[in-house]
Amino acid sequence: MTLHTDQMSDSFRIGAILAAVGGFLDAYTYLARGQVFANAQTGNIVLLGVHLSEGDFKKALSYLVPILAFVAGVFVDEWIKHRLEGKLALHWRQTVLLIEILALVVVIFLPLGKTDAFANALVSFICAMQVQSFRKFHGMPYATTMCTGNLRSGTDHLVKYFQTKDPSLREKSFHYYSIILFFILGAAIGAVGTKLWGSTALVICCILLAIAFAMLFVKPKTE
Repeated sequence: MTLHTDQMSDSFRIGAILAAVGGFLDAYTYLARGQVFANAQTGNIVLLGVHLSEGDFKKALSYLVPILAFVAGVFVDEWIKHRLEGKLALHWRQTVLLIEILALVVVIFLPLGKTDAFANALVSFICAMQVQSFRKFHGMPYATTMCTGNLRSGTDHLVKYFQTKDPSLREKSFHYYSIILFFILGAAIGAVGTKLWGSTALVICCILLAIAFAMLFVKPKTE
C-alpha cells in the first residue's frame, strides 16, 4: 500500500522522532526527577490517589503538579494554534517545537532534587503540547508521548487483517507497532543517557526536536 500525507507533520518520520523523544523524556523524569511520569498522566493520577489514601499529601502534590502542567500545555497549544496560525513566519507546529527545545534547555540547568517539581512540570507541559500538536500520521490517530492507544490501534488493525486479509490493515498495524518501538528505543537511550550524563542527556532530545523542526520546512512526498 502506498501511503500519502498532505503535510510533513503527518509523516511517519516525524512521528518516529517525536515518539523517541517521548520515550526519552519519560525515562529521564522517572530516573532523575523523583520517579514521576512526564508523559502518560494515568500513572501520575493513580499514584496521586495512592498517596492521598496514605495521607502523604506532600508526595501526592508531586504527582498533581505534572497533571496540572499537562492540562495547561493543552490549553496553550490550542491558543497557539488558533491565535498565531498564519500570523508568524513559522508554522504553528514549529513554534511548538521551539518552545519544547527552549523548555528542555531550561530543565538541563535545573539542579536535581530540589527543583524536580518544576522540572517535571515543564516536561509535562511540553509533552502535552507535543501530543496535542502531532495527533495523526498518514491520517491515522496516534500519540507520541504514550503507548496505550497506539498498542490498542495496532492490535485492532492486526486482528482485522487476520479476519479480512486486507494488506492495508497489516501495514497500518505495522506503523503503529513501529511507533511503539521508537518510543521504547527513546526510553532505552534516555535511561542510558540519564545514568551517564544526568540532565545533560536532554541535549539529545533537543537535537531530535531540531531535526523535526527542520523537516517541517520540507514539502512532503509519498511514503
